Amino acid sequence: MNSERPGRRVRSGHATLTAYGEPWIWLTGASLVTAIAMIVGLLAVIVARGATTFWPVPLEQVRVADGRGVLGEVAEREPAVAETTGSSGHGARRLIRTGDFDATGNHYEWIDDDAIVETLRPEWATVVERSEGGRLHGVPKRLLHGEEVVAEGAADVWTAFIAQHPAIRRRERQAQRIDKHDRGELQRRLRAARLEVVEASLAHGRDSRQVEEAEARERSLAHDIGDKERALDAATARLRDENAGWAIEVETGSGAIVAVPLASVVRGWQPNRLSLAGSIGLYLSRWGEFLSDDPREANSAGGVFPAIWGTVVMTLIMALFVAPFGVLAALYLREYAGSGPVTTAVRIAINNLAGVPSIVYGAFGLGFFCYVLGAGIDDVFFKASLLADGQPTFGTGGLLWASLTLALLTLPVVIVATEEALSAVPNSMREGSYACGAGKWQTIRRIVLPRALPGIMTGLILAMARGAGEVAPLMLVGVKKVALDLPFDGTFPFIHPEREFMHLAYLIYDVGFQSPNSQAARPMVYTITFLLVAIIALLNVAAIWLRSRLRRRFVSQQF
Repeated sequence: MNSERPGRRVRSGHATLTAYGEPWIWLTGASLVTAIAMIVGLLAVIVARGATTFWPVPLEQVRVADGRGVLGEVAEREPAVAETTGSSGHGARRLIRTGDFDATGNHYEWIDDDAIVETLRPEWATVVERSEGGRLHGVPKRLLHGEEVVAEGAADVWTAFIAQHPAIRRRERQAQRIDKHDRGELQRRLRAARLEVVEASLAHGRDSRQVEEAEARERSLAHDIGDKERALDAATARLRDENAGWAIEVETGSGAIVAVPLASVVRGWQPNRLSLAGSIGLYLSRWGEFLSDDPREANSAGGVFPAIWGTVVMTLIMALFVAPFGVLAALYLREYAGSGPVTTAVRIAINNLAGVPSIVYGAFGLGFFCYVLGAGIDDVFFKASLLADGQPTFGTGGLLWASLTLALLTLPVVIVATEEALSAVPNSMREGSYACGAGKWQTIRRIVLPRALPGIMTGLILAMARGAGEVAPLMLVGVKKVALDLPFDGTFPFIHPEREFMHLAYLIYDVGFQSPNSQAARPMVYTITFLLVAIIALLNVAAIWLRSRLRRRFVSQQF
């Protein structure tokens, strides 16, 4: 007799793959692989294009059917494209970086392969990188010192150039340092003396004895500074007189002869003659300049050291602000505040703040930090500066306000991560601490916080990664296109938070979209992007290392 009831379904002895969730395993695994492939692909493109920008590329001499000659680097090659409806096709062609802007008015030129009669790689083809005017491609003809011809012929000119240029370049950089740093220091001292006069006038009246003493000190200092400036003038004149008259004549691809003063030559190289060791040396030299020098040519050449400094310091200051406030807010919400509608509303507000567009934070930072808080600080502490120069000190964008604005932007990330870390600490540890007689704060300080620190560091890592790459808020509260003077000097308080600064993320926008020569700036965009990713990775690696140390310290007590 069958014991099963009528109408009851009989279960199969073999469960399907769907019952075990096999399709979902494959789906989630495929999603993970796709996400990893996208990230790795993006990083590979950035690294491949950014890290190879400074590698020397051979120069090609191209003769076209109309008789013109073009000498330059082949930047890109395109295959033939068939004509379609709405777009015209073209044959195979190549994009050449000509380096002859003075004669042609173009940095790049597309040349059809069908129009090319001859392609050569001249042995003595030279790249002359100038401090102004971009690159120049050509063959050395003569080295001049005034009216004297020091060397003639490509080989002799190049040998004489290598012998003379390092000393000339060293003297030019020394003169530039005098103009930038030594003269700047004298002007800062003179401005400080002028501010003392204004401060004495505000404190004691215009006709007071203190004002007379301050004016006497200012006159004495101005006389002393005048003597020092004349000495600096003599020093720079001597350096530049030694460099005067030295020039190298180069024949460009179009046949024109261009004389370039050696003092304006940053470096020169002959890529068609470079060995592997020479290419590596040049590559490292250009990277060294890029990491340690100031930008030039509308940020499309030279170095990015001011932007590196501004990015790192702003990120660290932002972390110093966001970490304590985020942890304290999360501690109150998790450990002290009771469950209720107010606490729920606060948590909802924090989650919503994470989705507010970053430009809104920039507008808030400009309105509150700069125009309200900064203007109030100027009225109380820097009124003399406002009267003397008519320029606000804290009432405008600066490093401090940019850091605070990004701290507000990343605060929800730290709060949420800290709350999750605090909730992961087992309640049994809290109860054990209370049972031993510890109070609420003692339990939090000695039991809860140490075990939650790895999770708190995770939130800080995410905050630093997001803050370091933001651009929109910085455009309103402190970043500048060119700010060669760092917010740092040898006087107290060393870092000047009121000064504007440069930032790598903004530099990417400026070079990529505001450069007068976008084609030439494109390799630099990839290089700056590669550098920004590397800096963020280094900051994150340092934070991850600290987090791992904290985790190992308390691993035996983890739940």
